[in-house]
Amino acid sequence: MEGWIKAGSVEELREQGSKLIKGGIVVLYHEDNVHALDNRCPHLGFPLHMGSLCNGILTCHWHHARFDVCSGGTLDPWADDVPVHEITVHEGLIWVNPKAKNGNHAQRYKEQLQRGMEQNIGLVIAKAIVGLMEAGVPEKEIAAIGIEIGVKQRRQGWGSGLTILTAMMNILPKLDKQGRILALFQGLLHTARDLSGSGTRFLLDPLPNTVVTEERLIEWYRDCIEVRDTRGAERVLLTLVQAGVDEKRLFSMMSMAATDHFYVNGGHTLDFHNKAFESLKYVEHEQRDYVLASLVPMFGSSSRSEELHSWQSPINLVQPLKDVFEELNNKGIPAVSGVGVGIKEEELLEALLGDDPLQTISMLKEALLGGASAVRMSQIAALAAAERVVRFHLHNDFGDWISVLHTFTHAHAVHEGLIRSTDSWLIRGIFHTAVTIYLDRFLNIPAAPRPSAADMNKEIPRPEELLEILDKQQQVAPAAEWVTRYLHSGGGPAPLFNVLGHALLREDAEFHSFQMYDAAVAEYDRWSSEPGPFAEKACETLILALTRYLAAHAPTARETPHTATIAWRLHRGEKLFEDE
Repeated sequence: MEGWIKAGSVEELREQGSKLIKGGIVVLYHEDNVHALDNRCPHLGFPLHMGSLCNGILTCHWHHARFDVCSGGTLDPWADDVPVHEITVHEGLIWVNPKAKNGNHAQRYKEQLQRGMEQNIGLVIAKAIVGLMEAGVPEKEIAAIGIEIGVKQRRQGWGSGLTILTAMMNILPKLDKQGRILALFQGLLHTARDLSGSGTRFLLDPLPNTVVTEERLIEWYRDCIEVRDTRGAERVLLTLVQAGVDEKRLFSMMSMAATDHFYVNGGHTLDFHNKAFESLKYVEHEQRDYVLASLVPMFGSSSRSEELHSWQSPINLVQPLKDVFEELNNKGIPAVSGVGVGIKEEELLEALLGDDPLQTISMLKEALLGGASAVRMSQIAALAAAERVVRFHLHNDFGDWISVLHTFTHAHAVHEGLIRSTDSWLIRGIFHTAVTIYLDRFLNIPAAPRPSAADMNKEIPRPEELLEILDKQQQVAPAAEWVTRYLHSGGGPAPLFNVLGHALLREDAEFHSFQMYDAAVAEYDRWSSEPGPFAEKACETLILALTRYLAAHAPTARETPHTATIAWRLHRGEKLFEDE
């Protein structure tokens, strides 16, 4: 019995009923049999030897979770199964294997994660993530479980939960180990919440084998989306996928349909498309049908901004855009990565933030016809949208933070989409962004003062200081000042983005905060690779926008990260029921 633990004699155990042995194992005598289990209740760690055992059921007295003493299986899924240990009796002595039979291995944790998501049990999800991370399972595999469940078990298709999960996968390189666990937990938990109460999604079949051309199928898809025929659009899409059309071509077609109308669904539709295509790198190839088809249902009840009063009065912004698109169509749109005449970037930035939308629309049109890079123009538009967040004055209604947030994340989606797309017609998204930046102008009147770097202490502040600032409400200005001091004293971006990540992940953050972090970091990374003062200021603008938005939405009750902390402490064997 080398390596096994001696637990005394059967006679002693019969008299005592239970006995604790090293390794945190409780040995129980019940109905003439000996059983060995982990002594910590898998729910919150209460010692099971203080529970009661009757009719083969071991009940924890803290929250009354019940366990089959033989298998460790729970009758209460929120508690999770308790690990059991193999025992043997030799010459009247009990020996216990210190390694649990149903304990720490990756497949069990994967099954646990799937069960936790299907039943929307946060603690089970958190414990599975911690176990998988500690077992060395790649984060990509963990996310893939959530994405597969999310696209199959949500009848409404792609939603905010899957968007958060994909966004959190994007930012993992910016975070330390604890941050990565929190990021995965937030993404998977929000995905599970999206599934709650929703029915299973069953895919339609592709069209029968046909000689219809790819171009005709693409035309059909856009026609179906135009009249909100999501069922027809799904069949056409799956026909194209079955035909082996590559991802770039599919993205171009689907994003074209998303920009056939103006600023669809407040900008979320294009952002969701980007996130769904980003998620494809985490899932198996055979799951691609489900991921892409999950985007179609959102068009069934989509809002189209050209129908809104604010886009038509007091200035009609709809007809000028239609006229520009017709002119661009007649003259031919250059490639999105055009290398023609350069654009005056600072001038374009100021125009986007100005009060004359018709002049801005004309400037964008002339730049495109002159061969300017649409990708670069969309990048500057995203920067202008971030500047709106930096200038957002606190005398505005709190709910108006969402307006500037929507504009920025849509601008980022256009930028990323143009990088990914093969079709130049996605440039319409730049014009949609320009109009929403203009419509947000009243939220910058007056503009919030930008923190000054003059006379600041040159000592680099500790990143943890920002978390202390955000422990209080109404700290938008102090947080922005701290970040400005950090940047101008020579603080590096890596510790800053890690602490900003923790500032997000330690809160019960809502959907838009996750969008904000993901978009700001992605745009920052594009600018940070460029030299020069314009790029430097752009980087600072993006960090300030992110910091101000997070500060405005903190602190919260922090219940969600507390669940992850419990899971982490349980995994390490800490006692949660005792006072510290």
